[in-house]
Amino acid sequence: MRRVMVRYKVKADKAAENRQLIEKVFEELQAAAPAGIRYASLVGEDGVSFVHIASIETTDSSNPMGNLKAFQAFQKDIEERCEIQPEVTDLEEVGSFGLLGA
Repeated sequence: MRRVMVRYKVKADKAAENRQLIEKVFEELQAAAPAGIRYASLVGEDGVSFVHIASIETTDSSNPMGNLKAFQAFQKDIEERCEIQPEVTDLEEVGSFGLLGA
């Protein structure tokens, strides 16, 4: 199991586009319901600071989201949308109440 957090800040004029791309990812996640992934995306009150938290629960640690067309579209031009580039941090769970599952 792998837990990861990704943080970044988009350019102000790219915030709406970024949010729409994320919403499409969630639409595809709802439709496909891939096993082995728990995922959340949050935006700060500034509207441009994003945090994504994922719990990858596959036996081989592969990320099922990589197969989603909407996720591929989201990742495609992320560097160009960002003012501060994505920073990936691996996390170790200390505890969770209803957020990450069993």
